[in-house]
Amino acid sequence: MPFVSTDELPKMQLFPGAHSGLVAGQRLMLSFLEMEPGAQVPEHSHPHEQAGLMLEGKLRFRIGAEERVLVPGDAFLVPPDMVHSGEVIQGPARVLDIFSPPREDYIEKYNKYTETRPETRWK
Repeated sequence: MPFVSTDELPKMQLFPGAHSGLVAGQRLMLSFLEMEPGAQVPEHSHPHEQAGLMLEGKLRFRIGAEERVLVPGDAFLVPPDMVHSGEVIQGPARVLDIFSPPREDYIEKYNKYTETRPETRWK
């Protein structure tokens, strides 16, 4: 899958008010996240390195003890196992999240969400 139209990606719910379409390779994964006004990213951590680019809206985002309001064009880096969270303060908001290595939990959920026949798999 060398080319993808992100508008055509199926979107699965990650948490209330937040949906994502995924594109995953062997060593990295893109998550095209769309969030409604007021949507919250609950405090969490994961072993994956995460980078992100704010595309639309405003997001209050906390990484460890540091918090910023992100606007379009702002980027962020979340080290592995670092606690982070966020809240859309002006939306809708769109964020491109990049994970390395790919998040197996997201891919498994996405496979179940998008599976229409045995040979349909998103890897």
